[in-house]
Amino acid sequence: MRIGEIAALVGVTSRAVRHYHHIGLLPEPGRRANGYRAYGVRDAVLLARIRRLTELGLGLDEVRDVVADDAGRELVEVLGELDADLARQEREIGERRRQLARLRDGPVNGREPVSPALAELLGAAPATDSPTAAKDREHLSLLEGADGAAEMYAALRPLAEDPGVLALYERLDELATAPVDDPRIAPLAADLIAAVPAGVLEAIPSGGPVGPGFGEALLADYPPAQAEVVRRIMAALTVRPDGGTR
Repeated sequence: MRIGEIAALVGVTSRAVRHYHHIGLLPEPGRRANGYRAYGVRDAVLLARIRRLTELGLGLDEVRDVVADDAGRELVEVLGELDADLARQEREIGERRRQLARLRDGPVNGREPVSPALAELLGAAPATDSPTAAKDREHLSLLEGADGAAEMYAALRPLAEDPGVLALYERLDELATAPVDDPRIAPLAADLIAAVPAGVLEAIPSGGPVGPGFGEALLADYPPAQAEVVRRIMAALTVRPDGGTR
């Protein structure tokens, strides 16, 4: 048989057969005088076995172990490992589906589902058309699933309920086109830092609420003057009560 014939017989592609040759999974057969490979029945049997094992979900390295000589692992051992791996994947998929169901059936912020803790926080905040307030709410959704997120949301509740926060957002909005040395930056940053409830500092986990790189990406999301205000707030929030840093 030629390569196309054995491929059609077993139900694989000629490209797959060549790949199996390339990685040493399927031995190269002898060649005819015209240079074409000449496959026999034993080659077809081995190729069919490789196809069945890959359809079971085994990786090519595992298939190689199974079809190897006596030094290879027993098929029952490899299939046992495959079954255990599939069971693990099944559990993970089940958990992801449960999380999806909670999000799907839970509260919604705009067009995005949010956790009950975040929904409660957003529901406590007064309505506003402030662009920076809207951006703040988007940033809060990035904490979803992070360690201590629910504690952070709970700690921010007094700030969300403070009617004076709207005036702070308005002042921050006014800096959208301001230069980075605008004199309003320092007093606004100080007022925002003073407005942050003490519980927020305690709720921030070591290393930050999300992870490395987040602070830089967050600052890049603001125009220069607003970014400087946010930078000062972030710096203040990284200082622990004992004088160390988070």
